[in-house]
Amino acid sequence: MSYSELSQNELATLVPELLLAGQLIDRSAMAHVIGDFGRDVMAQVAIEEWMAASPVYTARMRRAMGVDGDGVVDMFKCLQLDIGAPPQFMDFRYSVVDEYHGSFVLDHCGALMDVEPMGEDYVTAMCHDIEDPTFDATAIATNRRARIRPVHRPPRRPENRTPHCEWLVTIEPDREELDLPDYTHAMFATRAADLELSEIDHSENGWNDYSGDLLDDLQFRDWAHSTLVRTAEEVAVQHQLLIMGFIGAVSRRTSAEHARELVVKAVTGIAGLTAERIRAALGIASDAAGLAQVLSLHPALGPEQYVGLGVIAEGDGAEAIVSVRIPQGSAAVADGSWLVHLDPDNLLPLQAIATAVDPHWVVQGARVDDGFLTVDIGWGAEQRERKEVAVVRFSGGASFRFDDRGAPGSITPLSITPV
Repeated sequence: MSYSELSQNELATLVPELLLAGQLIDRSAMAHVIGDFGRDVMAQVAIEEWMAASPVYTARMRRAMGVDGDGVVDMFKCLQLDIGAPPQFMDFRYSVVDEYHGSFVLDHCGALMDVEPMGEDYVTAMCHDIEDPTFDATAIATNRRARIRPVHRPPRRPENRTPHCEWLVTIEPDREELDLPDYTHAMFATRAADLELSEIDHSENGWNDYSGDLLDDLQFRDWAHSTLVRTAEEVAVQHQLLIMGFIGAVSRRTSAEHARELVVKAVTGIAGLTAERIRAALGIASDAAGLAQVLSLHPALGPEQYVGLGVIAEGDGAEAIVSVRIPQGSAAVADGSWLVHLDPDNLLPLQAIATAVDPHWVVQGARVDDGFLTVDIGWGAEQRERKEVAVVRFSGGASFRFDDRGAPGSITPLSITPV
Protein backbone atom coordinates (compact mmCIF):
# COMPACT_ATOMS: atom_id res chain seq x y z
CA MET A 1 0.00 0.00 0.00
CA SER A 2 1.33 3.43 -0.95
CA TYR A 3 0.51 6.73 0.74
CA SER A 4 -1.87 7.53 -2.12
CA GLU A 5 -4.05 4.54 -1.19
CA LEU A 6 -4.78 5.91 2.27
CA SER A 7 -7.87 8.01 2.97
CA GLN A 8 -7.59 11.70 3.73
CA ASN A 9 -8.26 11.05 7.44
CA GLU A 10 -5.62 8.32 7.57
CA LEU A 11 -3.06 10.59 5.94
CA ALA A 12 -3.93 13.44 8.32
CA THR A 13 -3.13 11.06 11.18
CA LEU A 14 0.00 9.66 9.56
CA VAL A 15 1.80 12.90 8.58
CA PRO A 16 2.49 14.15 12.14
CA GLU A 17 3.58 10.61 13.05
CA LEU A 18 6.14 10.68 10.24
CA LEU A 19 7.40 14.08 11.36
CA LEU A 20 7.80 12.86 14.93
CA ALA A 21 9.57 9.69 13.79
CA GLY A 22 12.12 11.81 11.94
CA GLN A 23 12.90 13.81 15.05
CA LEU A 24 13.41 10.60 17.01
CA ILE A 25 16.03 9.28 14.59
CA ASP A 26 18.68 10.89 16.77
CA ARG A 27 17.28 9.35 19.94
CA SER A 28 18.34 6.09 18.32
CA ALA A 29 21.48 7.12 16.47
CA MET A 30 23.19 9.34 19.02
CA ALA A 31 22.89 6.85 21.87
CA HIS A 32 25.28 4.56 20.00
CA VAL A 33 27.62 7.40 19.02
CA ILE A 34 27.85 8.48 22.66
CA GLY A 35 28.61 4.91 23.69
CA ASP A 36 31.41 4.54 21.16
CA PHE A 37 32.88 8.06 20.98
CA GLY A 38 31.56 10.22 23.82
CA ARG A 39 29.52 13.41 24.07
CA ASP A 40 31.79 15.78 22.16
CA VAL A 41 31.98 13.60 19.06
CA MET A 42 28.23 13.02 19.28
CA ALA A 43 27.67 16.77 19.10
CA GLN A 44 29.86 17.10 16.00
CA VAL A 45 28.15 14.14 14.31
CA ALA A 46 24.76 15.68 14.98
CA ILE A 47 25.86 19.05 13.60
CA GLU A 48 27.18 17.53 10.38
CA GLU A 49 24.17 15.22 10.02
CA TRP A 50 21.58 18.03 10.24
CA MET A 51 23.64 20.56 8.30
CA ALA A 52 24.00 18.06 5.47
CA ALA A 53 20.30 17.23 5.29
CA SER A 54 18.13 20.15 6.41
CA PRO A 55 19.06 22.71 3.71
CA VAL A 56 18.32 20.08 1.06
CA TYR A 57 14.96 18.93 2.33
CA THR A 58 13.91 22.48 3.24
CA ALA A 59 14.51 23.52 -0.37
CA ARG A 60 12.39 20.55 -1.49
CA MET A 61 9.51 21.43 0.85
CA ARG A 62 9.56 25.06 -0.29
CA ARG A 63 9.07 23.97 -3.89
CA ALA A 64 6.39 21.44 -3.04
CA MET A 65 4.31 23.81 -0.90
CA GLY A 66 4.59 26.97 -2.97
CA VAL A 67 6.68 28.78 -0.38
CA ASP A 68 8.61 31.08 -2.69
CA GLY A 69 9.48 34.11 -0.53
CA ASP A 70 12.66 34.89 1.36
CA GLY A 71 11.31 36.26 4.65
CA VAL A 72 10.73 34.99 8.17
CA VAL A 73 7.17 33.86 7.35
CA ASP A 74 8.55 31.58 4.64
CA MET A 75 11.17 30.23 7.01
CA PHE A 76 8.60 29.51 9.73
CA LYS A 77 6.34 27.68 7.28
CA CYS A 78 9.19 25.33 6.40
CA LEU A 79 10.02 24.74 10.06
CA GLN A 80 6.44 23.58 10.62
CA LEU A 81 7.01 20.81 8.07
CA ASP A 82 10.48 19.84 9.27
CA ILE A 83 11.28 16.58 11.06
CA GLY A 84 13.44 18.66 13.38
CA ALA A 85 10.32 20.44 14.65
CA PRO A 86 7.41 17.96 14.75
CA PRO A 87 4.14 19.58 15.84
CA GLN A 88 3.38 19.71 19.56
CA PHE A 89 6.34 17.53 20.58
CA MET A 90 8.53 20.48 19.57
CA ASP A 91 5.92 23.16 20.21
CA PHE A 92 7.18 26.18 18.27
CA ARG A 93 5.15 29.37 18.77
CA TYR A 94 5.93 32.06 16.18
CA SER A 95 5.74 35.86 16.16
CA VAL A 96 6.28 38.04 13.09
CA VAL A 97 7.36 41.66 13.38
CA ASP A 98 7.75 42.38 9.67
CA GLU A 99 9.00 40.62 6.57
CA TYR A 100 12.54 40.22 7.85
CA HIS A 101 12.18 40.16 11.64
CA GLY A 102 10.46 37.71 13.93
CA SER A 103 10.91 35.32 16.82
CA PHE A 104 9.79 32.02 18.22
CA VAL A 105 9.61 30.25 21.53
CA LEU A 106 9.30 26.59 22.34
CA ASP A 107 6.45 26.20 24.78
CA HIS A 108 7.43 22.55 24.99
CA CYS A 109 10.65 21.00 23.75
CA GLY A 110 10.42 17.23 23.72
CA ALA A 111 14.11 16.96 22.92
CA LEU A 112 14.95 18.99 26.05
CA MET A 113 12.73 16.75 28.16
CA ASP A 114 14.71 13.77 26.86
CA VAL A 115 18.14 15.27 27.45
CA GLU A 116 17.65 17.27 30.69
CA PRO A 117 17.87 14.17 32.93
CA MET A 118 21.30 13.46 31.41
CA GLY A 119 22.76 16.62 32.95
CA GLU A 120 23.71 20.17 31.98
CA ASP A 121 26.67 19.18 29.82
CA TYR A 122 24.34 17.27 27.47
CA VAL A 123 21.79 20.09 27.53
CA THR A 124 24.49 22.60 26.57
CA ALA A 125 25.74 20.32 23.81
CA MET A 126 22.23 20.15 22.29
CA CYS A 127 20.92 23.66 22.93
CA HIS A 128 24.17 25.55 22.25
CA ASP A 129 26.78 23.55 20.35
CA ILE A 130 24.34 21.77 18.02
CA GLU A 131 21.55 24.35 17.68
CA ASP A 132 23.70 27.35 16.72
CA PRO A 133 25.04 26.01 13.40
CA THR A 134 22.04 23.82 12.55
CA PHE A 135 19.42 26.54 13.09
CA ASP A 136 21.37 28.78 10.74
CA ALA A 137 21.70 25.97 8.18
CA THR A 138 17.93 25.59 8.14
CA ALA A 139 17.34 29.34 8.02
CA ILE A 140 19.63 30.00 5.07
CA ALA A 141 17.67 27.55 2.95
CA THR A 142 15.19 30.46 2.86
CA ASN A 143 17.66 33.36 2.91
CA ARG A 144 21.44 33.21 3.21
CA ARG A 145 21.39 36.46 5.17
CA ALA A 146 19.14 35.00 7.86
CA ARG A 147 20.38 34.44 11.41
CA ILE A 148 18.68 32.78 14.39
CA ARG A 149 20.03 33.93 17.75
CA PRO A 150 18.97 33.07 21.32
CA VAL A 151 17.23 35.37 23.78
CA HIS A 152 17.37 32.61 26.38
CA ARG A 153 17.86 28.86 26.19
CA PRO A 154 18.65 25.91 28.45
CA PRO A 155 20.17 25.02 30.80
CA ARG A 156 17.07 26.59 32.30
CA ARG A 157 17.49 29.45 34.73
CA PRO A 158 15.50 29.48 36.90
CA GLU A 159 14.87 25.73 37.06
CA ASN A 160 11.81 24.63 35.05
CA ARG A 161 11.64 27.96 33.21
CA THR A 162 8.97 28.25 30.54
CA PRO A 163 8.84 28.72 27.65
CA HIS A 164 11.83 26.45 27.29
CA CYS A 165 13.69 28.82 24.98
CA GLU A 166 13.27 31.95 22.84
CA TRP A 167 15.04 32.89 19.61
CA LEU A 168 15.17 36.02 17.44
CA VAL A 169 15.21 35.75 13.67
CA THR A 170 16.67 38.57 11.58
CA ILE A 171 17.44 39.02 7.90
CA GLU A 172 19.57 42.04 7.04
CA PRO A 173 20.21 43.09 3.40
CA ASP A 174 23.80 44.22 4.06
CA ARG A 175 24.80 41.14 6.03
CA GLU A 176 27.30 38.64 4.63
CA GLU A 177 25.71 35.57 3.12
CA LEU A 178 26.45 32.30 4.89
CA ASP A 179 27.77 29.42 2.84
CA LEU A 180 27.28 25.73 3.42
CA PRO A 181 29.96 23.09 4.00
CA ASP A 182 31.11 20.75 1.26
CA TYR A 183 29.12 17.81 2.62
CA THR A 184 25.91 19.84 2.24
CA HIS A 185 26.73 20.65 -1.36
CA ALA A 186 27.36 16.93 -1.89
CA MET A 187 23.89 16.16 -0.52
CA PHE A 188 22.37 18.56 -3.05
CA ALA A 189 23.95 16.35 -5.74
CA THR A 190 22.12 13.20 -4.61
CA ARG A 191 19.15 11.74 -6.43
CA ALA A 192 17.06 12.36 -3.31
CA ALA A 193 17.60 16.10 -3.68
CA ASP A 194 15.85 16.22 -7.08
CA LEU A 195 13.54 13.22 -6.77
CA GLU A 196 10.18 13.68 -8.49
CA LEU A 197 7.24 12.85 -6.24
CA SER A 198 3.45 12.82 -6.58
CA GLU A 199 1.94 15.99 -8.02
CA ILE A 200 -0.47 18.04 -5.94
CA ASP A 201 -3.88 18.40 -7.59
CA HIS A 202 -4.83 22.03 -7.04
CA SER A 203 -8.38 21.38 -8.20
CA GLU A 204 -9.08 19.19 -5.16
CA ASN A 205 -11.13 20.48 -2.28
CA GLY A 206 -9.07 21.38 0.75
CA TRP A 207 -5.75 22.99 1.51
CA ASN A 208 -3.50 22.68 -1.56
CA ASP A 209 -0.31 24.55 -0.67
CA TYR A 210 1.16 26.94 1.89
CA SER A 211 1.28 30.13 -0.16
CA GLY A 212 -1.23 31.89 2.11
CA ASP A 213 -1.02 33.09 5.71
CA LEU A 214 1.33 31.62 8.27
CA LEU A 215 -0.79 29.54 10.67
CA ASP A 216 -0.14 28.96 14.35
CA ASP A 217 -0.90 25.24 14.00
CA LEU A 218 -1.26 23.03 10.97
CA GLN A 219 -4.55 21.12 10.95
CA PHE A 220 -3.79 18.30 8.53
CA ARG A 221 -7.40 17.16 8.28
CA ASP A 222 -8.12 20.38 6.34
CA TRP A 223 -5.60 19.48 3.63
CA ALA A 224 -6.45 18.05 0.23
CA HIS A 225 -5.71 14.37 -0.29
CA SER A 226 -2.97 14.89 -2.88
CA THR A 227 -1.31 17.53 -0.67
CA LEU A 228 -1.14 15.04 2.18
CA VAL A 229 0.27 12.36 -0.12
CA ARG A 230 3.02 14.70 -1.31
CA THR A 231 3.75 15.83 2.25
CA ALA A 232 4.09 12.23 3.47
CA GLU A 233 6.45 11.49 0.59
CA GLU A 234 8.52 14.61 1.29
CA VAL A 235 8.81 13.70 4.96
CA ALA A 236 10.00 10.21 4.00
CA VAL A 237 12.69 11.90 1.86
CA GLN A 238 13.64 13.96 4.92
CA HIS A 239 14.19 10.71 6.82
CA GLN A 240 16.39 9.34 4.05
CA LEU A 241 18.46 12.52 3.81
CA LEU A 242 18.97 12.75 7.56
CA ILE A 243 20.14 9.15 7.78
CA MET A 244 22.51 9.78 4.87
CA GLY A 245 23.81 12.79 6.75
CA PHE A 246 24.44 10.51 9.72
CA ILE A 247 26.19 7.96 7.49
CA GLY A 248 28.51 10.64 6.15
CA ALA A 249 29.30 12.06 9.58
CA VAL A 250 30.22 8.73 11.19
CA SER A 251 32.06 7.52 8.08
CA ARG A 252 34.40 10.51 8.34
CA ARG A 253 35.40 9.35 11.84
CA THR A 254 35.77 5.60 11.75
CA SER A 255 36.22 2.53 9.61
CA ALA A 256 33.67 1.44 7.05
CA GLU A 257 32.85 -1.65 9.14
CA HIS A 258 32.29 0.37 12.31
CA ALA A 259 30.23 2.97 10.47
CA ARG A 260 28.02 0.22 9.04
CA GLU A 261 27.48 -1.19 12.53
CA LEU A 262 26.41 2.22 13.84
CA VAL A 263 24.06 2.83 10.91
CA VAL A 264 22.35 -0.56 11.27
CA LYS A 265 21.90 -0.03 15.03
CA ALA A 266 20.46 3.45 14.48
CA VAL A 267 18.02 2.34 11.78
CA THR A 268 16.98 -0.75 13.72
CA GLY A 269 15.99 1.35 16.71
CA ILE A 270 13.94 3.89 14.83
CA ALA A 271 12.49 1.26 12.48
CA GLY A 272 10.92 -0.70 15.31
CA LEU A 273 9.54 2.25 17.24
CA THR A 274 8.15 3.94 14.13
CA ALA A 275 6.44 0.73 13.01
CA GLU A 276 4.80 0.43 16.40
CA ARG A 277 3.51 4.01 16.30
CA ILE A 278 2.23 3.75 12.71
CA ARG A 279 0.34 0.55 13.49
CA ALA A 280 -1.23 2.05 16.61
CA ALA A 281 -2.09 5.40 15.00
CA LEU A 282 -3.87 3.85 12.02
CA GLY A 283 -5.34 0.89 13.86
CA ILE A 284 -3.60 -1.60 11.56
CA ALA A 285 -4.09 -5.30 12.27
CA SER A 286 -1.17 -7.52 13.23
CA ASP A 287 -1.87 -10.10 10.52
CA ALA A 288 0.03 -10.55 7.25
CA ALA A 289 -1.90 -7.81 5.49
CA GLY A 290 -1.20 -5.48 8.41
CA LEU A 291 2.52 -6.22 8.37
CA ALA A 292 2.58 -5.57 4.61
CA GLN A 293 0.83 -2.25 5.15
CA VAL A 294 3.20 -1.10 7.90
CA LEU A 295 6.22 -2.02 5.77
CA SER A 296 4.80 -0.10 2.80
CA LEU A 297 4.11 3.04 4.87
CA HIS A 298 7.37 3.02 6.83
CA PRO A 299 9.47 6.12 6.05
CA ALA A 300 12.73 4.19 6.31
CA LEU A 301 11.54 2.15 3.32
CA GLY A 302 10.09 5.02 1.32
CA PRO A 303 9.01 6.90 -0.54
CA GLU A 304 8.22 4.38 -3.23
CA GLN A 305 9.70 6.62 -5.97
CA TYR A 306 13.06 6.48 -4.17
CA VAL A 307 13.24 2.96 -2.76
CA GLY A 308 10.96 1.03 -5.12
CA LEU A 309 9.78 -1.25 -2.32
CA GLY A 310 7.44 -4.11 -3.18
CA VAL A 311 5.51 -6.06 -0.52
CA ILE A 312 3.24 -9.07 -1.07
CA ALA A 313 1.25 -10.88 1.65
CA GLU A 314 0.15 -14.43 0.87
CA GLY A 315 -1.68 -17.05 2.90
CA ASP A 316 -3.44 -16.86 6.25
CA GLY A 317 -2.58 -17.35 9.89
CA ALA A 318 0.52 -19.34 10.73
CA GLU A 319 0.97 -20.25 7.05
CA ALA A 320 1.15 -16.63 5.87
CA ILE A 321 4.28 -15.26 4.21
CA VAL A 322 5.06 -11.59 3.65
CA SER A 323 7.66 -11.09 0.92
CA VAL A 324 9.61 -7.85 0.79
CA ARG A 325 11.36 -6.95 -2.49
CA ILE A 326 13.95 -4.18 -2.51
CA PRO A 327 15.45 -3.35 -5.92
CA GLN A 328 19.23 -3.10 -5.98
CA GLY A 329 19.15 -0.48 -8.75
CA SER A 330 16.97 2.12 -7.03
CA ALA A 331 17.81 5.79 -6.53
CA ALA A 332 18.23 5.04 -2.82
CA VAL A 333 20.89 2.42 -3.50
CA ALA A 334 22.60 4.70 -6.03
CA ASP A 335 22.78 7.42 -3.35
CA GLY A 336 24.42 5.05 -0.86
CA SER A 337 21.49 5.32 1.54
CA TRP A 338 21.18 3.05 4.58
CA LEU A 339 19.56 0.44 2.32
CA VAL A 340 22.97 -0.52 0.91
CA HIS A 341 23.64 -2.06 4.33
CA LEU A 342 20.79 -4.56 3.92
CA ASP A 343 21.75 -7.97 2.61
CA PRO A 344 20.67 -11.57 3.33
CA ASP A 345 22.90 -11.64 6.44
CA ASN A 346 22.01 -8.16 7.76
CA LEU A 347 18.26 -7.66 8.17
CA LEU A 348 17.83 -6.36 11.71
CA PRO A 349 15.80 -3.25 10.72
CA LEU A 350 13.25 -5.43 8.91
CA GLN A 351 13.04 -7.79 11.87
CA ALA A 352 12.49 -4.82 14.17
CA ILE A 353 9.55 -3.66 12.04
CA ALA A 354 8.10 -7.18 11.97
CA THR A 355 8.45 -7.58 15.74
CA ALA A 356 6.70 -4.26 16.31
CA VAL A 357 3.67 -5.49 14.35
CA ASP A 358 3.60 -8.82 16.19
CA PRO A 359 6.46 -10.61 18.01
CA HIS A 360 5.68 -13.81 16.10
CA TRP A 361 6.64 -12.36 12.72
CA VAL A 362 10.14 -13.64 11.97
CA VAL A 363 12.52 -13.09 9.07
CA GLN A 364 12.84 -16.62 7.68
CA GLY A 365 15.05 -16.20 4.67
CA ALA A 366 16.50 -13.81 2.14
CA ARG A 367 18.17 -13.90 -1.23
CA VAL A 368 19.45 -11.61 -3.98
CA ASP A 369 18.39 -12.49 -7.50
CA ASP A 370 17.19 -10.72 -10.64
CA GLY A 371 18.33 -7.40 -9.18
CA PHE A 372 16.22 -7.63 -6.02
CA LEU A 373 16.85 -8.36 -2.38
CA THR A 374 13.87 -10.52 -1.43
CA VAL A 375 13.12 -11.13 2.25
CA ASP A 376 10.49 -13.60 3.46
CA ILE A 377 8.80 -12.99 6.80
CA GLY A 378 6.67 -15.73 8.32
CA TRP A 379 4.98 -16.76 11.57
CA GLY A 380 7.34 -18.32 14.09
CA ALA A 381 8.64 -18.34 17.64
CA GLU A 382 8.02 -15.14 19.61
CA GLN A 383 10.82 -12.60 19.22
CA ARG A 384 12.07 -10.30 21.96
CA GLU A 385 12.27 -6.60 21.23
CA ARG A 386 15.72 -5.61 20.04
CA LYS A 387 17.80 -3.63 22.51
CA GLU A 388 18.26 -0.96 19.80
CA VAL A 389 14.50 -0.35 19.90
CA ALA A 390 14.43 -0.36 23.70
CA VAL A 391 17.06 2.40 23.69
CA VAL A 392 14.70 4.75 21.83
CA ARG A 393 11.97 4.24 24.43
CA PHE A 394 13.75 6.55 26.84
CA SER A 395 12.42 9.41 24.70
CA GLY A 396 9.09 10.95 25.58
CA GLY A 397 8.38 10.75 21.87
CA ALA A 398 7.92 7.00 22.17
CA SER A 399 4.62 7.45 24.02
CA PHE A 400 3.73 10.99 22.84
CA ARG A 401 0.12 11.67 21.86
CA PHE A 402 -1.03 14.48 19.58
CA ASP A 403 -3.91 16.72 20.64
CA ASP A 404 -6.64 18.21 18.46
CA ARG A 405 -6.06 21.94 18.83
CA GLY A 406 -9.03 22.95 16.72
CA ALA A 407 -9.11 25.48 13.91
CA PRO A 408 -5.73 27.17 13.28
CA GLY A 409 -5.31 30.94 13.44
CA SER A 410 -3.27 33.25 11.21
CA ILE A 411 -0.09 34.85 12.53
CA THR A 412 0.03 38.50 11.47
CA PRO A 413 2.91 40.99 11.80
CA LEU A 414 3.17 42.86 15.10
CA SER A 415 2.92 46.66 15.12
CA ILE A 416 6.26 47.15 16.88
CA THR A 417 9.73 48.19 15.79
CA PRO A 418 12.33 45.41 15.71
CA VAL A 419 15.15 45.75 18.19
